[in-house]
Amino acid sequence: MIKLNEKTLAQLCLAAAAKYGEKPAFSLLSEEKIERTITYAQFGIRARQLGSLLRQFGIGNGDRVLLLSENCPEWPVTYFGIAMAGAVSVPLLTGFSEEQIQHIASHAGISAICLSRSMIERCQQQEILDSFSNIPLICINSFTENDEITVSMNGTEKQHQLSIEDETNYPRRSPDDLAVIIYTSGTQGNSKGVMLSGSNIISNACSTNSFVKFTSRDRMLSLLPLAHSYECTLGLITPVMTGGSITYLDRPPSSSVLLPAAKKVRPTVVAAVPLLVEKAYNNSIAPKLRENALYKFPLTRQLAIRVAGKKLVAAFGGRIRFFGIGGAPLSPETAKFLHRAKFPYAIGYGLTEAAPLVAGNLPLRSPVFSAGVACKDVSMRIGKCDFVTAPGEGEIQVKGPNVMLGYYNDKEKTEEAFTSDGWLRTGDLGCFDKKGRLYIRGRLKALILSPSGENIYPEEIEGLLGSSQLVEEALVYTGKQGELVAMVILSDAAKATAEAIENILEDLRSWVNKKLAAFSRLSRIEIRYEPFEKTPTMKIKRYLYV
Repeated sequence: MIKLNEKTLAQLCLAAAAKYGEKPAFSLLSEEKIERTITYAQFGIRARQLGSLLRQFGIGNGDRVLLLSENCPEWPVTYFGIAMAGAVSVPLLTGFSEEQIQHIASHAGISAICLSRSMIERCQQQEILDSFSNIPLICINSFTENDEITVSMNGTEKQHQLSIEDETNYPRRSPDDLAVIIYTSGTQGNSKGVMLSGSNIISNACSTNSFVKFTSRDRMLSLLPLAHSYECTLGLITPVMTGGSITYLDRPPSSSVLLPAAKKVRPTVVAAVPLLVEKAYNNSIAPKLRENALYKFPLTRQLAIRVAGKKLVAAFGGRIRFFGIGGAPLSPETAKFLHRAKFPYAIGYGLTEAAPLVAGNLPLRSPVFSAGVACKDVSMRIGKCDFVTAPGEGEIQVKGPNVMLGYYNDKEKTEEAFTSDGWLRTGDLGCFDKKGRLYIRGRLKALILSPSGENIYPEEIEGLLGSSQLVEEALVYTGKQGELVAMVILSDAAKATAEAIENILEDLRSWVNKKLAAFSRLSRIEIRYEPFEKTPTMKIKRYLYV
C-alpha cells in the first residue's frame, strides 16, 4: 500500500501513477469484452490534463465541480482530475431525479459539470441543466488520441486541446481541506451534503487493511455506483493505493449480467450489497439445495452446503478471496448459508458520514450476524436512548479520522449530527458482545415501541419475512390502530402457486409469528405489486411508505 506524506487525493493520484506505471488500472466490460483499459501511467496523465483544463476555466481551490456519470474508466480519472485542480468533487448518483440534480447543483454552487455522453443526452432531453449553460460542461468519455476533449458552454460545443503542467504547478491542498461533497439518498428522505476531506477518505481506505490485505495482484469487479461512498472508498481508493485493477460494468449488475461478468473478469475482490447476494441465493442456490438428497438428511447436510459454497465461488470466477457485504442488513437465511458454506464473505458497517467504514470482519473468522470490530484508529460507543429498553443497546456513536467535516451549508444539521462531546451520531441502534464485536439492530428512526413499551425492530421482522420463499421484499410498519403490518412483494414462487392468496398470506403470517416475541407479532400482511423505491445500497426508502 502506498505511504503518503500528505493524505490528499491529488498526491495519491501522482504516487499511484509513478509506482504502478503500465499496470492496468481501470477498464470496462461490455458485451463480454474488456475494453477502454487505462493504465496507471495514463490515469496520472489524464487526471493532470483534466485538472489543467479546469484551471484554464478559472476553477481552482475549493470550487465545486459536479460529477454525473455511470461507472466507467473515465469516472476515477475525472474524480482525481478535479482534485488535481484543487477543486471539490460533487459526485451524483445517476438515479437522482431532475429536481434533485438541479437542487444539489444550486445548493453546492457548482462551477463546472463533468458528465458522460449518456448523461448529457438525458440532461438535454429533460432540460435538467439549462440553467447552468454558462459554466463548462465537460464530456468525460470524449478523450481523443490527439489529447482533445469535448466541452460545451453557452450553447456552443467545441474540442479543447488538453495540456499538462509540471506536478509542482498544481494547487497544493491540505489533507484536512474539503475534498468531496457526497449528497446522500437515505431511507429517511433527507438529502444532505456530507463534507469529506482527503484525510477522511484515505485514512478510511488504509483502515481496510485491518480486514483484508489488498495487493497489486488483486482484480476487482465494481458493482455499485462510484458516487456512493461505499464503492468509492473500498472499491476505488483502496485498490488505487495498492495498484489493483478495477473492471466496471456497462449495465446494472442483475443476476443475468453479474455471473457472466464474474466468469470473464475472475475477480479476487468484490464489494456488494445484500440484495445482490440474496437474489443469487434465493433464485439459484436455495431451490437446488433443497432438492439435493444429501441436504435432506441431517448427517450429510453440511456436506451439501459446502459443495454449494464451492459452486458459488466457481460461479464468481473461482478466485474470490474477499467478498465484502454492506450497506444494508443481510437476511438471516443467506448469512447462515454463506457462513456454513465457508464462502469468503465479510460483513461490514458504515455510513457516508464516516467515509464510510466504521467496523468490519475478517472472512470466515467472525460470528455469523456480527458487523465486526472497529476499524483501526476508529472508536465506537453505544449512546443511551431514553426509549431503548434492552440492556446494553442504544445509538452507535463514532469518533475517528474518518468522521466527516460536517454537512455543507447546514450548520444546524451538523450540530445535530454530533454529541456535545464530539462523537458522530449514526442514527443506528446496536450493541456489543463481550469481545467488542458490533451487532446492528436497526435504524433509530425506524424503531417501533409496542403498547407495553417493548422495542420492536422492523428490520428484523423484514429479514425474517425475506427468508421465506414466498417473499421478494418486505416493509413493516404500524397501522392506524397501532397494530403491526407487513407490506410484501410476493416472489414468483408464491405467484405460481394455485392456492388462494389469502391462504398464502395467512400461512406466512402464522409462520413468521411463531418465530417472534408476542409483542412483535404481525396483525396482517398486505400485498404490494410495484417494486419499492430504494437507495443505491438497495435499502427501501421507508419514508415514502410509512
